[in-house]
Amino acid sequence: MVGSKLTAFAPAKINLTLRVLGKRPDGFHELESLVVFADIGDRVRAVRSSEWELSIDGPFASDLNAENLNDNLVLRAAKLTQKWASTKGVDIPPLRFELEKNLPIASGIGGGSSDAAAAIKLCLQAADLGIDDELLRAVVQLGADIPVCLKGEPTWMSGIGEDLTSAQVPNDLHLVLVNPGIAVSTAAVFGRLNAGPLVLEQESHPGFSSADQLIEFLKASSNDLQLPAMEIEPVIGNVLKEIAATGALIARMSGSGATCFGIYESAGVANDAAAQLSADHADWWVSL
Repeated sequence: MVGSKLTAFAPAKINLTLRVLGKRPDGFHELESLVVFADIGDRVRAVRSSEWELSIDGPFASDLNAENLNDNLVLRAAKLTQKWASTKGVDIPPLRFELEKNLPIASGIGGGSSDAAAAIKLCLQAADLGIDDELLRAVVQLGADIPVCLKGEPTWMSGIGEDLTSAQVPNDLHLVLVNPGIAVSTAAVFGRLNAGPLVLEQESHPGFSSADQLIEFLKASSNDLQLPAMEIEPVIGNVLKEIAATGALIARMSGSGATCFGIYESAGVANDAAAQLSADHADWWVSL
């Protein structure tokens, strides 16, 4: 790939449901979540370099450029992948990454994890390698959402993020994403969660052949992190009310917030809702 540039899409991850089953003795939380991916996201490009490098542009670049780029999840994931590959006798050369940051940061839609997953894919592509269970176990230590972002399709995610089962979900869901322009700390949200000792349950992973089936299931489920996040940032509750008022079939927070989503009966209703939310709240990030 000398001189050539590789590109990977890093889509927004949406937790349609998120249950916290309990806290393990090692401090990690066992989760169960139904995850889908949006058509919007970041883009990660890579070209061979003499050393690992990262540059960031895009609408939300300033939120990351103020940080230590060497500690960015993209480079950490890439270096971990290089280390994993070396155990297999394969050398992944250093890459210079260009991250186009289109998603708000610390927003519950897996932007950083999806970026990291894209970087891993580019490293593997550069070395003509595939993903194995050993790599998944390694990258989940960097972030619970990275394995599911590597999969990049509707998935039941469980364990601490490493147990993945393909999910049957209609591909014509009409969603609107809304973030009120605030970043929420995942650690702070989990810190407010009153999670008891881990009690493993017999989990079922139903499939959904229609949007109506899925909506009925979602109405009977929840995101266990939503209330703790609302305690930290009450505006999340306002966002959910505003989404519901636009005719959403269901309004819910994704991940640890603050991004929320609404699911609508048609693309036209979703378009109208997005336009209304954008007009009423010019300082909110609204996306279809």
